[in-house]
Amino acid sequence: MSATQTQTHGPHSLAFRVMRLCKPSFHVDPPLRIDPFDLLAGEDFSDDPSSASLFRRHVSSADAVDSDLSYRNRFLLNHPTDPIGLSGLLLLPQSFGAIYLGETFCSYISVNNSSTSEVRDVTIKAEIQTERQRILLLDTSKSPVESIRTGGRYDFIVEHDVKELGAHTLVCSALYNDADGERKYLPQFFKFVVANPLSVRTKVRVVKETTFLEACIENHTKANLFMDQVDFEPAKQWSAVRLQNEDSTEDPPTSGLSGLIPKPPVIIRSGGGIHNYLYKLNPSADVSGQTKFQGSNILGKFQITWRTNLGEPGRLQTQQILGAPVSRKEINMRVVEVPAVIHLNRPFPAYLNLTNQTDRQLGPFEVSLSQDESQMEKPVGINGLQTLMLPRIEAFGSNDFQLNLIASKLGVQKISGITALDTREKKTYELVPEMEIFVESD
Repeated sequence: MSATQTQTHGPHSLAFRVMRLCKPSFHVDPPLRIDPFDLLAGEDFSDDPSSASLFRRHVSSADAVDSDLSYRNRFLLNHPTDPIGLSGLLLLPQSFGAIYLGETFCSYISVNNSSTSEVRDVTIKAEIQTERQRILLLDTSKSPVESIRTGGRYDFIVEHDVKELGAHTLVCSALYNDADGERKYLPQFFKFVVANPLSVRTKVRVVKETTFLEACIENHTKANLFMDQVDFEPAKQWSAVRLQNEDSTEDPPTSGLSGLIPKPPVIIRSGGGIHNYLYKLNPSADVSGQTKFQGSNILGKFQITWRTNLGEPGRLQTQQILGAPVSRKEINMRVVEVPAVIHLNRPFPAYLNLTNQTDRQLGPFEVSLSQDESQMEKPVGINGLQTLMLPRIEAFGSNDFQLNLIASKLGVQKISGITALDTREKKTYELVPEMEIFVESD
Protein backbone atom coordinates (compact mmCIF):
# COMPACT_ATOMS: atom_id res chain seq x y z
CA MET A 1 0.00 0.00 0.00
CA SER A 2 1.49 3.32 -1.05
CA ALA A 3 2.11 5.90 1.65
CA THR A 4 3.11 9.48 2.13
CA GLN A 5 5.46 10.32 4.97
CA THR A 6 6.11 13.56 6.82
CA GLN A 7 9.64 13.73 8.17
CA THR A 8 10.65 15.93 11.08
CA HIS A 9 14.14 16.48 12.48
CA GLY A 10 15.98 14.43 9.85
CA PRO A 11 15.63 10.81 8.79
CA HIS A 12 13.63 8.39 10.93
CA SER A 13 14.68 5.07 12.38
CA LEU A 14 11.18 3.63 12.04
CA ALA A 15 8.92 3.05 9.07
CA PHE A 16 5.40 1.67 8.70
CA ARG A 17 4.51 -1.16 6.35
CA VAL A 18 0.84 -1.89 5.71
CA MET A 19 -0.73 -4.97 4.12
CA ARG A 20 -4.44 -5.47 3.71
CA LEU A 21 -5.75 -8.75 5.10
CA CYS A 22 -8.36 -10.34 2.88
CA LYS A 23 -9.24 -13.74 1.49
CA PRO A 24 -6.90 -15.25 -1.12
CA SER A 25 -8.02 -15.88 -4.67
CA PHE A 26 -7.85 -19.02 -6.78
CA HIS A 27 -4.61 -19.51 -8.69
CA VAL A 28 -5.39 -20.10 -12.36
CA ASP A 29 -2.91 -21.84 -14.67
CA PRO A 30 -2.95 -21.02 -18.40
CA PRO A 31 -6.48 -22.15 -19.28
CA LEU A 32 -5.61 -22.87 -22.94
CA ARG A 33 -5.33 -26.66 -23.00
CA ILE A 34 -5.54 -28.89 -26.05
CA ASP A 35 -6.17 -32.45 -27.16
CA PRO A 36 -3.69 -33.57 -29.90
CA PHE A 37 -6.56 -35.24 -31.75
CA ASP A 38 -8.17 -31.81 -32.32
CA LEU A 39 -4.98 -30.56 -34.02
CA LEU A 40 -4.73 -33.39 -36.52
CA ALA A 41 -8.36 -34.07 -37.40
CA GLY A 42 -11.21 -31.87 -38.53
CA GLU A 43 -14.62 -31.56 -36.98
CA ASP A 44 -16.11 -34.17 -39.33
CA PHE A 45 -13.39 -36.77 -38.78
CA SER A 46 -15.40 -38.57 -36.10
CA ASP A 47 -18.26 -39.15 -38.55
CA ASP A 48 -16.41 -42.33 -39.63
CA PRO A 49 -16.28 -44.48 -36.45
CA SER A 50 -13.71 -46.95 -37.80
CA SER A 51 -11.12 -44.33 -38.85
CA ALA A 52 -11.60 -42.32 -35.66
CA SER A 53 -11.08 -45.40 -33.49
CA LEU A 54 -7.94 -46.42 -35.43
CA PHE A 55 -6.45 -42.94 -35.16
CA ARG A 56 -7.05 -42.71 -31.41
CA ARG A 57 -5.35 -46.09 -30.82
CA HIS A 58 -2.36 -44.86 -32.84
CA VAL A 59 -2.16 -41.62 -30.81
CA SER A 60 -2.46 -43.55 -27.55
CA SER A 61 0.39 -45.90 -28.46
CA ALA A 62 2.57 -42.95 -29.53
CA ASP A 63 1.95 -41.19 -26.24
CA ALA A 64 2.91 -44.33 -24.36
CA VAL A 65 6.30 -44.36 -26.08
CA ASP A 66 6.87 -40.62 -25.61
CA SER A 67 7.30 -40.27 -21.86
CA ASP A 68 9.16 -36.94 -21.78
CA LEU A 69 7.80 -34.23 -19.47
CA SER A 70 8.25 -31.32 -21.86
CA TYR A 71 6.49 -28.01 -21.44
CA ARG A 72 3.95 -28.90 -24.12
CA ASN A 73 2.53 -31.67 -21.92
CA ARG A 74 1.14 -29.03 -19.58
CA PHE A 75 -1.44 -28.24 -22.24
CA LEU A 76 -2.78 -31.78 -22.69
CA LEU A 77 -6.27 -32.59 -21.46
CA ASN A 78 -5.59 -35.39 -19.01
CA HIS A 79 -8.57 -34.68 -16.75
CA PRO A 80 -12.02 -33.12 -17.33
CA THR A 81 -11.14 -30.25 -14.96
CA ASP A 82 -8.04 -29.27 -16.96
CA PRO A 83 -9.86 -26.79 -19.29
CA ILE A 84 -10.96 -24.74 -16.27
CA GLY A 85 -7.39 -23.79 -15.50
CA LEU A 86 -7.78 -24.11 -11.70
CA SER A 87 -4.61 -25.51 -10.19
CA GLY A 88 -5.97 -26.19 -6.71
CA LEU A 89 -3.71 -23.49 -5.25
CA LEU A 90 -4.68 -20.21 -3.58
CA LEU A 91 -3.00 -16.89 -4.36
CA LEU A 92 -2.35 -14.26 -1.69
CA PRO A 93 -3.36 -10.67 -2.57
CA GLN A 94 -0.75 -8.97 -4.71
CA SER A 95 -2.22 -5.46 -4.38
CA PHE A 96 -4.38 -3.49 -1.99
CA GLY A 97 -7.45 -4.13 -4.17
CA ALA A 98 -10.85 -2.49 -4.09
CA ILE A 99 -12.61 -1.65 -0.82
CA TYR A 100 -16.39 -1.47 -0.81
CA LEU A 101 -18.96 0.10 1.46
CA GLY A 102 -20.32 -2.38 3.99
CA GLU A 103 -17.15 -4.49 4.18
CA THR A 104 -14.75 -4.79 7.11
CA PHE A 105 -11.38 -3.19 6.39
CA CYS A 106 -8.72 -5.35 8.03
CA SER A 107 -5.04 -4.41 7.83
CA TYR A 108 -1.76 -5.88 9.07
CA ILE A 109 0.59 -3.06 10.13
CA SER A 110 4.29 -3.49 10.89
CA VAL A 111 6.57 -0.86 12.47
CA ASN A 112 10.12 -1.63 11.30
CA ASN A 113 13.40 -0.40 12.77
CA SER A 114 15.76 -0.20 9.82
CA SER A 115 18.43 1.87 11.61
CA THR A 116 21.63 0.69 13.27
CA SER A 117 20.47 1.57 16.78
CA GLU A 118 17.67 0.66 19.11
CA VAL A 119 14.66 2.97 19.67
CA ARG A 120 12.77 3.18 22.96
CA ASP A 121 9.44 4.25 24.47
CA VAL A 122 7.51 3.91 21.22
CA THR A 123 3.94 5.22 21.26
CA ILE A 124 1.96 4.04 18.23
CA LYS A 125 -1.38 5.29 16.94
CA ALA A 126 -3.50 4.15 14.00
CA GLU A 127 -6.71 5.84 12.92
CA ILE A 128 -9.02 6.14 9.94
CA GLN A 129 -9.77 9.64 8.69
CA THR A 130 -12.74 10.39 6.42
CA GLU A 131 -14.41 13.57 5.28
CA ARG A 132 -16.76 13.42 8.26
CA GLN A 133 -14.89 11.88 11.16
CA ARG A 134 -11.69 10.47 12.59
CA ILE A 135 -11.84 6.97 14.11
CA LEU A 136 -9.14 5.71 16.46
CA LEU A 137 -8.14 2.09 15.81
CA LEU A 138 -5.07 1.69 18.05
CA ASP A 139 -3.38 3.80 20.73
CA THR A 140 -0.49 2.55 22.87
CA SER A 141 -0.09 5.83 24.83
CA LYS A 142 -0.92 4.16 28.14
CA SER A 143 1.43 1.24 27.53
CA PRO A 144 4.20 2.27 25.08
CA VAL A 145 6.36 -0.34 23.40
CA GLU A 146 9.49 -0.48 25.54
CA SER A 147 11.94 -0.88 22.68
CA ILE A 148 12.37 -2.01 19.08
CA ARG A 149 15.82 -3.37 18.41
CA THR A 150 17.85 -2.94 15.23
CA GLY A 151 16.20 -4.92 12.44
CA GLY A 152 13.23 -5.65 14.69
CA ARG A 153 9.57 -4.75 14.28
CA TYR A 154 6.31 -4.37 16.13
CA ASP A 155 3.25 -5.86 14.42
CA PHE A 156 -0.48 -5.39 14.99
CA ILE A 157 -3.81 -5.80 13.20
CA VAL A 158 -6.58 -3.21 12.95
CA GLU A 159 -10.17 -3.56 11.76
CA HIS A 160 -12.78 -1.00 10.73
CA ASP A 161 -16.35 -1.41 9.44
CA VAL A 162 -16.55 0.77 6.35
CA LYS A 163 -19.67 2.95 6.55
CA GLU A 164 -18.77 5.90 4.32
CA LEU A 165 -18.08 6.32 0.62
CA GLY A 166 -15.21 8.26 -0.88
CA ALA A 167 -11.64 9.00 0.17
CA HIS A 168 -10.27 7.41 3.36
CA THR A 169 -6.85 7.82 4.95
CA LEU A 170 -5.21 5.34 7.30
CA VAL A 171 -3.04 7.53 9.52
CA CYS A 172 -0.18 5.68 11.29
CA SER A 173 2.06 7.61 13.66
CA ALA A 174 4.90 6.79 16.05
CA LEU A 175 6.44 8.88 18.83
CA TYR A 176 9.80 7.47 20.02
CA ASN A 177 13.26 8.15 21.45
CA ASP A 178 16.18 7.55 19.07
CA ALA A 179 19.70 6.53 20.02
CA ASP A 180 20.60 10.13 20.95
CA GLY A 181 17.60 10.39 23.27
CA GLU A 182 15.85 12.79 20.93
CA ARG A 183 12.04 12.52 20.88
CA LYS A 184 10.84 12.10 17.29
CA TYR A 185 7.42 11.98 15.69
CA LEU A 186 6.75 9.91 12.54
CA PRO A 187 3.41 10.19 10.72
CA GLN A 188 2.59 8.17 7.60
CA PHE A 189 -0.58 8.34 5.54
CA PHE A 190 -2.07 5.49 3.51
CA LYS A 191 -4.92 6.57 1.25
CA PHE A 192 -7.64 4.48 -0.34
CA VAL A 193 -11.09 5.04 -1.86
CA VAL A 194 -14.27 3.25 -0.80
CA ALA A 195 -16.67 2.43 -3.64
CA ASN A 196 -20.31 1.38 -3.65
CA PRO A 197 -20.65 -2.41 -4.13
CA LEU A 198 -24.27 -2.33 -5.26
CA SER A 199 -27.15 -0.01 -6.02
CA VAL A 200 -30.77 -0.38 -4.93
CA ARG A 201 -33.42 1.09 -7.24
CA THR A 202 -37.00 1.05 -6.01
CA LYS A 203 -40.43 1.54 -7.57
CA VAL A 204 -43.64 2.06 -5.62
CA ARG A 205 -47.06 1.22 -7.09
CA VAL A 206 -50.41 1.67 -5.33
CA VAL A 207 -53.27 -0.59 -6.46
CA LYS A 208 -56.49 0.36 -4.66
CA GLU A 209 -55.47 0.27 -0.98
CA THR A 210 -52.49 -2.06 -1.48
CA THR A 211 -48.94 -0.76 -1.96
CA PHE A 212 -46.36 -2.77 -3.91
CA LEU A 213 -42.63 -2.08 -3.57
CA GLU A 214 -40.16 -3.40 -6.17
CA ALA A 215 -36.42 -3.31 -5.46
CA CYS A 216 -33.79 -3.91 -8.13
CA ILE A 217 -30.32 -4.69 -6.73
CA GLU A 218 -27.36 -4.32 -9.13
CA ASN A 219 -23.85 -5.65 -8.47
CA HIS A 220 -21.09 -3.10 -9.22
CA THR A 221 -18.16 -5.25 -8.04
CA LYS A 222 -15.89 -7.57 -10.01
CA ALA A 223 -16.95 -10.63 -8.01
CA ASN A 224 -20.21 -12.52 -7.65
CA LEU A 225 -22.26 -11.56 -4.59
CA PHE A 226 -24.06 -14.30 -2.67
CA MET A 227 -27.01 -12.57 -1.03
CA ASP A 228 -27.58 -13.98 2.45
CA GLN A 229 -30.35 -11.56 3.34
CA VAL A 230 -32.43 -8.91 1.60
CA ASP A 231 -35.01 -7.92 4.21
CA PHE A 232 -37.36 -4.99 4.02
CA GLU A 233 -38.03 -3.47 7.44
CA PRO A 234 -41.33 -1.58 7.13
CA ALA A 235 -42.16 1.54 9.11
CA LYS A 236 -44.46 1.15 12.12
CA GLN A 237 -47.59 1.93 10.14
CA TRP A 238 -46.90 -0.81 7.57
CA SER A 239 -46.60 -4.58 7.41
CA ALA A 240 -44.70 -6.18 4.53
CA VAL A 241 -44.83 -9.58 2.82
CA ARG A 242 -42.33 -10.66 0.18
CA LEU A 243 -43.90 -12.05 -3.00
CA GLN A 244 -42.06 -14.89 -4.73
CA ASN A 245 -42.54 -17.12 -7.72
CA GLU A 246 -44.04 -20.47 -6.74
CA ASP A 247 -41.16 -22.20 -8.57
CA SER A 248 -38.51 -20.08 -6.84
CA THR A 249 -35.48 -22.00 -5.56
CA GLU A 250 -35.18 -19.51 -2.72
CA ASP A 251 -37.91 -21.25 -0.73
CA PRO A 252 -36.63 -23.53 2.04
CA PRO A 253 -36.61 -27.28 1.40
CA THR A 254 -39.78 -29.15 2.39
CA SER A 255 -38.02 -32.41 3.30
CA GLY A 256 -37.34 -33.65 6.80
CA LEU A 257 -33.84 -32.18 6.54
CA SER A 258 -35.12 -28.63 6.07
CA GLY A 259 -33.63 -27.64 9.42
CA LEU A 260 -30.20 -29.00 8.46
CA ILE A 261 -29.89 -27.93 4.82
CA PRO A 262 -29.64 -24.14 4.39
CA LYS A 263 -31.48 -22.64 1.45
CA PRO A 264 -29.18 -21.61 -1.41
CA PRO A 265 -28.34 -17.90 -1.55
CA VAL A 266 -29.34 -15.67 -4.43
CA ILE A 267 -26.32 -15.07 -6.69
CA ILE A 268 -25.97 -11.64 -8.30
CA ARG A 269 -23.35 -11.87 -11.02
CA SER A 270 -20.32 -9.60 -11.18
CA GLY A 271 -20.13 -6.50 -13.31
CA GLY A 272 -23.77 -5.42 -13.51
CA GLY A 273 -25.81 -8.50 -12.54
CA ILE A 274 -29.23 -7.69 -11.14
CA HIS A 275 -31.95 -9.34 -9.06
CA ASN A 276 -35.47 -8.07 -8.36
CA TYR A 277 -37.44 -8.33 -5.14
CA LEU A 278 -41.16 -7.58 -4.76
CA TYR A 279 -42.98 -6.74 -1.51
CA LYS A 280 -46.64 -6.24 -0.70
CA LEU A 281 -47.31 -3.55 1.92
CA ASN A 282 -50.50 -3.21 3.93
CA PRO A 283 -51.42 -0.78 6.70
CA SER A 284 -50.44 -2.34 10.01
CA ALA A 285 -53.16 -3.21 12.51
CA ASP A 286 -50.76 -3.44 15.48
CA VAL A 287 -50.03 0.24 16.03
CA SER A 288 -51.90 3.04 17.74
CA GLY A 289 -54.58 4.86 15.78
CA GLN A 290 -52.71 8.13 15.54
CA THR A 291 -49.61 6.49 14.06
CA LYS A 292 -51.71 4.36 11.77
CA PHE A 293 -53.79 7.08 10.21
CA GLN A 294 -51.43 10.02 10.04
CA GLY A 295 -50.60 9.23 6.38
CA SER A 296 -46.79 9.19 6.57
CA ASN A 297 -44.99 8.63 3.26
CA ILE A 298 -42.10 6.66 4.86
CA LEU A 299 -42.36 3.00 3.83
CA GLY A 300 -39.25 1.53 5.50
CA LYS A 301 -35.68 0.52 4.68
CA PHE A 302 -33.68 -2.47 3.43
CA GLN A 303 -31.18 -4.56 5.39
CA ILE A 304 -28.85 -6.32 2.93
CA THR A 305 -26.09 -8.82 3.75
CA TRP A 306 -23.93 -10.78 1.32
CA ARG A 307 -20.72 -12.79 0.92
CA THR A 308 -18.15 -12.92 -1.85
CA ASN A 309 -16.69 -16.02 -3.51
CA LEU A 310 -14.55 -16.98 -0.52
CA GLY A 311 -16.96 -15.92 2.20
CA GLU A 312 -15.97 -12.33 2.97
CA PRO A 313 -19.07 -10.69 4.46
CA GLY A 314 -20.65 -7.35 3.63
CA ARG A 315 -23.63 -5.46 4.98
CA LEU A 316 -25.59 -2.38 3.92
CA GLN A 317 -28.63 -0.53 5.18
CA THR A 318 -30.46 1.75 2.77
CA GLN A 319 -32.00 5.10 3.57
CA GLN A 320 -35.72 5.30 4.20
CA ILE A 321 -37.79 4.39 1.14
CA LEU A 322 -40.46 6.99 0.45
CA GLY A 323 -43.83 6.47 -1.19
CA ALA A 324 -46.78 8.68 -1.99
CA PRO A 325 -48.51 10.01 1.13
CA VAL A 326 -51.36 7.69 2.06
CA SER A 327 -54.74 9.38 2.01
CA ARG A 328 -57.13 8.07 4.63
CA LYS A 329 -60.90 8.36 4.83
CA GLU A 330 -62.30 10.19 7.82
CA ILE A 331 -64.65 7.30 8.54
CA ASN A 332 -64.08 3.66 7.69
CA MET A 333 -66.50 0.78 8.04
CA ARG A 334 -65.67 -2.87 7.64
CA VAL A 335 -67.64 -6.11 7.88
CA VAL A 336 -66.36 -8.13 10.82
CA GLU A 337 -68.50 -11.25 10.43
CA VAL A 338 -71.50 -12.67 8.54
CA PRO A 339 -73.05 -16.14 8.97
CA ALA A 340 -71.55 -18.98 6.95
CA VAL A 341 -75.02 -20.11 5.82
CA ILE A 342 -77.62 -17.56 4.68
CA HIS A 343 -81.15 -18.64 3.74
CA LEU A 344 -83.58 -16.92 1.39
CA ASN A 345 -86.02 -14.50 3.08
CA ARG A 346 -84.60 -15.25 6.52
CA PRO A 347 -83.09 -12.45 8.59
CA PHE A 348 -79.37 -12.77 9.40
CA PRO A 349 -77.04 -10.59 11.47
CA ALA A 350 -74.04 -8.74 10.04
CA TYR A 351 -71.44 -7.54 12.53
CA LEU A 352 -69.66 -4.33 11.48
CA ASN A 353 -67.09 -1.92 12.83
CA LEU A 354 -67.18 1.87 12.39
CA THR A 355 -63.83 3.65 12.92
CA ASN A 356 -63.04 7.34 13.30
CA GLN A 357 -59.76 7.98 11.49
CA THR A 358 -59.42 11.65 12.40
CA ASP A 359 -58.03 13.51 15.42
CA ARG A 360 -61.41 14.97 16.36
CA GLN A 361 -64.74 13.64 17.64
CA LEU A 362 -67.32 12.69 14.98
CA GLY A 363 -71.00 11.77 15.11
CA PRO A 364 -73.64 10.85 16.14
CA PHE A 365 -74.34 8.73 13.04
CA GLU A 366 -77.39 7.41 11.22
CA VAL A 367 -76.53 4.13 9.47
CA SER A 368 -78.83 3.16 6.60
CA LEU A 369 -78.92 1.48 3.20
CA SER A 370 -78.76 3.85 0.24
CA GLN A 371 -81.10 3.44 -2.75
CA ASP A 372 -79.97 3.15 -6.35
CA GLU A 373 -81.00 5.81 -8.83
CA SER A 374 -83.14 3.21 -10.59
CA GLN A 375 -84.98 2.61 -7.30
CA MET A 376 -84.78 -1.14 -7.97
CA GLU A 377 -85.12 -3.36 -4.96
CA LYS A 378 -81.75 -4.46 -3.61
CA PRO A 379 -81.15 -8.23 -3.31
CA VAL A 380 -79.98 -7.65 0.28
CA GLY A 381 -81.74 -5.12 2.49
CA ILE A 382 -82.18 -4.12 6.12
CA ASN A 383 -84.73 -6.10 8.09
CA GLY A 384 -86.82 -3.93 10.42
CA LEU A 385 -85.97 -0.29 11.14
CA GLN A 386 -84.21 1.16 8.11
CA THR A 387 -82.03 3.54 10.14
CA LEU A 388 -79.71 2.63 13.02
CA MET A 389 -78.52 5.36 15.40
CA LEU A 390 -74.91 5.24 16.65
CA PRO A 391 -73.37 7.52 19.34
CA ARG A 392 -70.38 9.83 18.89
CA ILE A 393 -66.98 8.27 18.27
CA GLU A 394 -63.88 9.75 19.89
CA ALA A 395 -60.75 10.64 17.88
CA PHE A 396 -59.15 7.49 16.46
CA GLY A 397 -61.83 5.43 18.22
CA SER A 398 -64.20 2.79 16.89
CA ASN A 399 -67.62 1.29 17.54
CA ASP A 400 -68.89 -2.24 16.88
CA PHE A 401 -72.53 -2.67 15.92
CA GLN A 402 -74.94 -5.12 14.33
CA LEU A 403 -77.25 -4.78 11.34
CA ASN A 404 -80.13 -7.19 10.72
CA LEU A 405 -80.23 -7.96 7.00
CA ILE A 406 -82.41 -10.13 4.79
CA ALA A 407 -81.75 -11.58 1.30
CA SER A 408 -84.54 -11.68 -1.30
CA LYS A 409 -82.72 -13.47 -4.14
CA LEU A 410 -80.89 -16.81 -4.41
CA GLY A 411 -77.28 -17.38 -5.39
CA VAL A 412 -74.35 -15.02 -5.15
CA GLN A 413 -75.52 -11.59 -4.01
CA LYS A 414 -73.78 -8.38 -2.96
CA ILE A 415 -74.09 -6.34 0.21
CA SER A 416 -73.58 -2.75 -0.88
CA GLY A 417 -74.72 0.80 -0.28
CA ILE A 418 -74.38 0.97 3.50
CA THR A 419 -73.88 4.64 4.42
CA ALA A 420 -73.43 6.67 7.60
CA LEU A 421 -74.71 10.22 8.03
CA ASP A 422 -72.91 12.46 10.52
CA THR A 423 -75.94 14.24 11.95
CA ARG A 424 -73.86 17.06 13.39
CA GLU A 425 -71.76 17.90 10.30
CA LYS A 426 -74.50 16.78 7.86
CA LYS A 427 -71.96 14.73 5.95
CA THR A 428 -72.69 11.34 4.38
CA TYR A 429 -70.02 8.61 4.10
CA GLU A 430 -70.28 5.73 1.61
CA LEU A 431 -68.64 3.10 3.70
CA VAL A 432 -68.67 -0.58 2.81
CA PRO A 433 -67.22 -1.86 -0.47
CA GLU A 434 -69.30 -4.50 -2.16
CA MET A 435 -69.21 -7.82 -0.30
CA GLU A 436 -70.47 -11.07 -1.83
CA ILE A 437 -72.56 -13.65 0.04
CA PHE A 438 -74.21 -16.91 -1.07
CA VAL A 439 -77.93 -17.26 -0.46
CA GLU A 440 -79.45 -20.74 -0.22
CA SER A 441 -83.06 -21.88 -0.39
CA ASP A 442 -84.79 -23.33 2.66
